[in-house]
Amino acid sequence: MRAAALLFLGLNCAAVAEEPPGWAEIGALFAQRCVKCHAGFDAPMGLSLDSYAAALSGSWTGKVLISGDAVASPLLRRLRGQDTPRMPLDGPPFLAPEEIARVEAWVLAGLPEGEAIPPPAVAERRRPAPGEPVTFADVEPIFLKACIKCHSDNSRMEAPPEGLRLISYEAVLQGGERLAVVPGNAEASELWRRVAGIATPRMPFDGPPWLPEEDMALIRDWIAQGAPDAAGTPAPVPVGRQVRLRGTLTAPDAIDGARFAVTGNTRIDKPPRVGGEAELRGVIQPDGTIRATRLRAR
Repeated sequence: MRAAALLFLGLNCAAVAEEPPGWAEIGALFAQRCVKCHAGFDAPMGLSLDSYAAALSGSWTGKVLISGDAVASPLLRRLRGQDTPRMPLDGPPFLAPEEIARVEAWVLAGLPEGEAIPPPAVAERRRPAPGEPVTFADVEPIFLKACIKCHSDNSRMEAPPEGLRLISYEAVLQGGERLAVVPGNAEASELWRRVAGIATPRMPFDGPPWLPEEDMALIRDWIAQGAPDAAGTPAPVPVGRQVRLRGTLTAPDAIDGARFAVTGNTRIDKPPRVGGEAELRGVIQPDGTIRATRLRAR
């Protein structure tokens, strides 16, 4: 009798262990790793993973989860890296093998909704009103949704263009082959110049469509306010870092409104004229201003 009871208990435990997950578990996983991009009105490809109905609805190109087919489901192919770019876009790290296995089990079981327990709530993205403080937490969703498909270690271009990674606050400030953000000076920041179309090539590279006007304004305000981190602490001045700007000389000491100082040590080749195209190379000073090291007409 005792042996039979133990056998029954063992079988029952095995059955429980093999029970397929429901949306409560899978939705919680998506909330942790996916919905920072795949949620809201600007979700990439229209794919939202913040609710059971949205996940089953799929993207603009069709369903991403095929009930009973874990091999062909597009979402799983992206999670496994069989199709590119691999997801999540801000990986590595990607989902752990056991996490992918749970999603596979859910798909194979027919995508059950399971218990009506909602996954952890995801904070709704709120845009600061004009004049309000803007932190990295406000602009990070823009970078995640529109930029890291190229500007990450998981770039669909095999490597982030110009070495610029936009996956974290530290990476954005570090820049790549050139400085991307000059805290307090949006006009001199290549990041804002590219998304606004002042510098070329305009970003996102696969545009149009370009970023919405309100997103561009948010990025500009964030930089102009000192590029603060998520806690509101302004970024340090990148003293000694070099900038390189190409654009229209809008004043004798400004390119596209970005001010600079010409000194006796500034090399001037083919003096540019106001209204003409010019190239500036300069160095960030301790007060955040730009000292021109080279200026020439283009």
